[in-house]
Parts: sequence; C-alpha cells; structure tokens
Amino acid sequence: MIVSVVSMPEGVVVRTDLQGARERLTASGFVIVDIDLGEEPPPDDDRPLSRRLGLDDEIWEWLGEQEEHTRADFHEGTAAGIVPVVCGDRIVYVQIHADEEHVITVHRGPVELIDTFVERLRHDRPVDSVTALYLILQGVLESFRRAVTAAHLEVEDLEEAMFEERQPQHAQALARLRRRAAHLHRAFLPYASVVQEILVRRRMTAHGIPEERRAMNTLHEHTVQLVLLEIESLRDATRRAAGSYASIVADQQNLVINRLTVVSMIFLPLSFLTGFFGMNFSFLTNRLSSEDSFLALGLGLQAASVVAALYYVLYRTHWRQLRESRSRDAADDRP
Repeated sequence: MIVSVVSMPEGVVVRTDLQGARERLTASGFVIVDIDLGEEPPPDDDRPLSRRLGLDDEIWEWLGEQEEHTRADFHEGTAAGIVPVVCGDRIVYVQIHADEEHVITVHRGPVELIDTFVERLRHDRPVDSVTALYLILQGVLESFRRAVTAAHLEVEDLEEAMFEERQPQHAQALARLRRRAAHLHRAFLPYASVVQEILVRRRMTAHGIPEERRAMNTLHEHTVQLVLLEIESLRDATRRAAGSYASIVADQQNLVINRLTVVSMIFLPLSFLTGFFGMNFSFLTNRLSSEDSFLALGLGLQAASVVAALYYVLYRTHWRQLRESRSRDAADDRP
C-alpha cells in the first residue's frame, strides 16, 4: 500500500501510512490523500478502509472495496463515488471521497491520471477541495476524449489503407476498434448518468451554491455530453468503416464473377461445338469425311462462336458502358 498526503496550498507530497493519513485528515486544513492499494494481502485490521481513515459514517464503508462499477453518492455536503478512467487499453476505476476540506482517492495499481494530478498540485494549487474534485473529474473526461480521438484517427488511417489495398488484417483491426468503441461507451454511459443525477440533485437541494461552483457544474455537464457525443461518433465511424470494408470485398467478388462470366461465355460455345462434333451419328460420318469440311465446320464454327462471344462481352457491355459514361462526363462538363 502506498499512501501519499498532499498539504495544500503548498502542494508538498509526503509518503506515509494509514495512521499518518488519518491524523492529517482529522487535523484542520485542506489535504489531499491518495491511496494505492496495489495487490496487497488482506490487512490484519478487518475494519473498512473508511473507518481506518476516520470516516465513521456507514454510507462510505464501500471505500477501498474491490468494486468495478460506477457509482456516486452525495450526503451531508460530502460527495463520493467510483469513476472510470482510461489507462492505455484498459478501463480502471478510481474511488473518490471529497468533503469541504479533504479529497481522498483510492485505486489499485498506478493510475496515470492520479499520478499526473498529484504531480501538478504544486503548480495548479486548487483553492479548495471542490475545485480539486472537479480537476480530477475533468481529467477523467479528458482521458476518454484522448482515447476517442486516438481511435478516430486510427479508423481514418485504416479506411485510407483499405481503399488503397485491402488486407486481411484490416478486418481484425476493424473488429478491435469496434470493441474499443463499445468498451468506452459501456464504461462512460453509467458515469454520465450518475453524474447528471448527482449534479441535478445537488442543485435542487443545496441552496446558496457559489457562482463559481455553479459554473464548474455547468462546465462538467457540458463536457460529459460532449464526450458522450464523441463516443457515439466513434461508434458510427467504426460501423461506417466496417460497411466500407464489406463493400470493398463485395466489389472484388463482383470483379471475380465478371471474369468468370467472360471466360464461361467464351468457352461454353466451344464446349458445345466440341461435344456436338464428338458425337457419332450418320450426318457427321457420311458428310464430313474430308479435311476441308472438318476445317470449315469444326474450326470455322468455333472461331465464329469465339468472335461472337467477344463481341457481345466486350462491345455490347464493357465498351458500350465506357462510351456512355464518357458521354455523360462530357455532357456534365459543358457549361
């Protein structure tokens, strides 16, 4: 377990234990406490982490438990909850408890958002715990926005690569991006719901909220909606890219079918003539007895059938379509 205590407004970070953190929390003054539980074994003290930190209210006994779902509570001027944070390819959950003088964050393993927040405290220096809480929550939103932006850019690069030359690994990358978008949506949607509920309930029940806190509430709500729209846009982009991939595959299959059609139209008459002249009946055996008659009928009919097939395939279809398309283009270019 790693316990970091930051005294504000100085921004001095001190490593201590739970007992030292409890002493700092019970003293007066603005203090931020970060607790990294890691993969520690069960403690000898079986009391909940909230009790060991001096938080005697039973409503916060879930603090420190290994929960993996989003929640938010607001009770007697104290806010607490579990928020999702994007860390690389993973979604981790950070537990936050904040009152008028203290902010406590609890997580398992290093979290880039919390590490960056603690490092910047000596420079940012929030004036109170509410501002510090909103800084953390804005960092949560920014982690999702960065992940969505990176995925969007990857989808665009993948679409360009597909149209240049389709590769089998493109389908795997598309499937991974669609799972990524679904994972982000599944993690962020509960957060957007509970945060909206808490902020609205707080505005309705808490009177006399300072104007700057109302502004932070409004900013956070708007950013939540913006991130939600960006995630939806990412999901639409992955669906569009998957549809483009399917269209490219269908076009390539159509080209293969067209080639097979051309080949079959050339060789089907030849196969018919070969089979016809291979039959043993009186007309062939009595009339086609000389070499000239065989060349005239056998090879002549086959050559005529090949010429007719090529004329129909090339002129009546491909060349005619190409000529009509050029005529349309020329008509469109005229003023």
